[in-house]
Amino acid sequence: MQTSRGVVLAKAVAVVAVLFAALSVRDLAAMAGVKIPGLPMSSYGGSSMDNLLAVLLVLIALLLLRPRHAGLSVARLFGLGATGWKEPLWVLLATLPFWAGCAVTGKLQSSIDWRGMLFTALLFPLAEELVFRGFGFIFTRRALRWPLLPAVLVQALVFGWVHWAGMEDSELAMQVFAITFLGGIVFAVVDAMDGYTLWCGLILHVSLNAAWDVFDVAPSAATGWLGNGLRVLSAALAIGGVWLLRRRSRRASMQGLNGKVAPVRPLS
Repeated sequence: MQTSRGVVLAKAVAVVAVLFAALSVRDLAAMAGVKIPGLPMSSYGGSSMDNLLAVLLVLIALLLLRPRHAGLSVARLFGLGATGWKEPLWVLLATLPFWAGCAVTGKLQSSIDWRGMLFTALLFPLAEELVFRGFGFIFTRRALRWPLLPAVLVQALVFGWVHWAGMEDSELAMQVFAITFLGGIVFAVVDAMDGYTLWCGLILHVSLNAAWDVFDVAPSAATGWLGNGLRVLSAALAIGGVWLLRRRSRRASMQGLNGKVAPVRPLS
């Protein structure tokens, strides 16, 4: 029993260390005297390499840390299993208030950088979701059997920290930390409600980031009461809508075929 507890603790420490290190692999390598260049691209080469290395690091960690008889494929341990389209679609619609708020408080970008949006609104959020919600939340819940609260909070805290670290404006840094920490919680919650898959959290993340790229919004407006209030509203709509859709699905499954009642799996 003592050895088992030691293994559990060692794996937990390893998970936290990997989460902290994931997006800083090149910086850590530079500290060790090894220079890892960015990808050969005209822009976003460094950030792209950072995100690519982060995903590779958590993939290696997942393969090393997963139990021998996890019972799930690597894809499902990352949250890449298939569920349905209704919940992700609802989450996308739930972000409309935030888009409307950005349109009201800002203005359309004079020239939308579609190539830049591919990275900042899709690829980088995808990498972050794989790292923090896929490895940091879904893997720790389904393979390592972490309790729900630690699994939600640990990845959210590190997610907030990596966005806060290095910011010079302390007041803005604390706001960014709070926003991303709460975002990490919301992304994990909707993922859990949708059968421990990444899609709802990813769509919420992508849509919120895309609004920033489409509209030119002042930082004071984006982090002010209206911007934060609309984020909370979108999050509440997403969580509430997914909960209602899953509840309706469970009710339908309880009826079963030929009057047989199917077992209901609680969301935990």
